[in-house]
Amino acid sequence: MPSFEVTPIGTVRNNRTDVQHTDNWGAVRSTITIDERFGEACLQGLEGFSHVEVLFVFDQLPELDDYREPRPYRGRSDLPPVGVFAGRGPRRPNRIGVTCCAVEAVNGRELTVVGLDAVSGTPVIDLKPTMAEFRAVDIKQPEWVSRMMSEYFQP
Repeated sequence: MPSFEVTPIGTVRNNRTDVQHTDNWGAVRSTITIDERFGEACLQGLEGFSHVEVLFVFDQLPELDDYREPRPYRGRSDLPPVGVFAGRGPRRPNRIGVTCCAVEAVNGRELTVVGLDAVSGTPVIDLKPTMAEFRAVDIKQPEWVSRMMSEYFQP
């Protein structure tokens, strides 16, 4: 398969720096500063949206050498083993993360969001306004996912 290069559009700044602290993201306030090459009006119009999808790179954790074997989710023995594409964790091919965040403020090239599960310094590769027409309805997931995620976005 051909490879491709992605250049970050901006960087996350917040008070979270420990990549091992993986819960309680709900109240985390982050400012994403967009690179100056996009100009001061690059976020214009985003203030009209309540949420934005942030695509970022888990750059502070290494990629795994082998993804063939299912692994217990988050390394927890009380959770079932799943294949690499049945999870959202950081140790994945290309290390791309995506989170739907509440838009708090837009100011020039700075976007302040709440609930972004990315540590300070994380490169952002794209932003997309969240539109109701693109959101899934009637989502189904295993019971263990809800149990495991119960503290993920808590303050």
